[in-house]
Amino acid sequence: MSTAVLSQWQFAITSTYHFLFVPLTLGLTFFLALLETCHVRTKDAQWKKESRKLLQFFSTVFLINFAMGVVTGIVQEFHFGMNWSEYARFMGDIFGAPLALEALSAFFLESTFLGIWIFGWDKLSPKLHCVTMWLVAIGGNLSALWIIVANSFMQHPTGYAIEGGRAVMTDFGALLSNHYVIGEITHTFFAGMSTAGVLLAAITAYKILQGGPAADLFKKVIKDILAFTLIGLLGVAGAGHMHAQYLKDVQPMKLAAMEALWETEDPAPFAAFAIINEDKMQNDFEITIPAMFSFMVYNKPAGEIKGIRDLQEEAVQMYGSDNYVPNVTALFWAFRIMVGAGGLMILITGAALLLAMRGKLADKRCMLKVLLYSLPLPFIANSVGWFVTESGRQPWIVVGLQKTVDAVSPNLTTTDIWLTIIGFTLIYLVLIVFALGVAIRFIKTSPSPERSAA
Repeated sequence: MSTAVLSQWQFAITSTYHFLFVPLTLGLTFFLALLETCHVRTKDAQWKKESRKLLQFFSTVFLINFAMGVVTGIVQEFHFGMNWSEYARFMGDIFGAPLALEALSAFFLESTFLGIWIFGWDKLSPKLHCVTMWLVAIGGNLSALWIIVANSFMQHPTGYAIEGGRAVMTDFGALLSNHYVIGEITHTFFAGMSTAGVLLAAITAYKILQGGPAADLFKKVIKDILAFTLIGLLGVAGAGHMHAQYLKDVQPMKLAAMEALWETEDPAPFAAFAIINEDKMQNDFEITIPAMFSFMVYNKPAGEIKGIRDLQEEAVQMYGSDNYVPNVTALFWAFRIMVGAGGLMILITGAALLLAMRGKLADKRCMLKVLLYSLPLPFIANSVGWFVTESGRQPWIVVGLQKTVDAVSPNLTTTDIWLTIIGFTLIYLVLIVFALGVAIRFIKTSPSPERSAA
């Protein structure tokens, strides 16, 4: 494999590891802030005591996740200088600004107030302590916003000029108001809620199944956790739907590849299943729903959607001879895995919530086990969703401005990359096994509600 392909694999592996923890951080901080708000506002002395115990229980899970997110995220910064120096040279003036702001205005905010929150129990007033968690939540989501601002430029460049062979920023406001940012940040925020919610529901279901004196405490919150989860799942589905409609105008090739639509059609069908032949640019076999793709994009059963063949010809005319078609097969199935996992989570969460609202969930051991075993679903959905976002713009690293093969460092060797791929993968595996071991042991042996909070 070429150094460009190996560098892509390296970045994909380390980013996927990192992205296992990012959505959890975004969603858990928001949930903890809401839970502490309830803790502060309640007049019920018993619930005040119990909610504090829940806060400290769930915050321990969050802190393990946060530590892993920081460790795996540090590596990401070095990729740009080591593997993608031509990208850094070309894009540094634009990409560097949001990355610097992410560290200075977001991560420092999040980490500083997280430290105050951890050590501020019984030292700060309850209201001020609650404010610190809200600042942690704001800082975490602000961090995601700055990263998405940078990524959105790569997907849909705005507010720039080409000077001396480099992209330079001409309008910071245009960078912030890039409509691509809106779609990505809303999708990411609700994905964080969904991921955190499914994790919390799985842990809560496990504690109820485990029985003992702690089970009664978790029975009291499982309905609220499921409601939080369902809001996140419906939000991520809605945000994703609207963002997909936006792709019709700014990234039509990605949209067509996600649906393996080779020919321009009006109305366009939705392929529920397809055997894709990329060499012949056709589907050898497909099961389609007539007009459904147009309905998904236009909210009506009519509307033209450009096919991959026509978009390839347009790209050749605009940028010169090359293959501008991404990996259609991978995108087609990754998108369906994401949607399928999301739909399954909605069904499971909705059914469990209905049972919880009727006071029957705690007695339904089968459903509690379903909640527990559904834990991998949001991580699968997040990973393949990230793959769709990044792979769908190939062969570009910055759409219309720089191709991926032109962005890789010129002095890299395949040996260099293989060594770091193997090294990072082994280190990350050790870290994840260790973190999971610590988290699982804590969840299994956590104190009963009769024991005072630390």
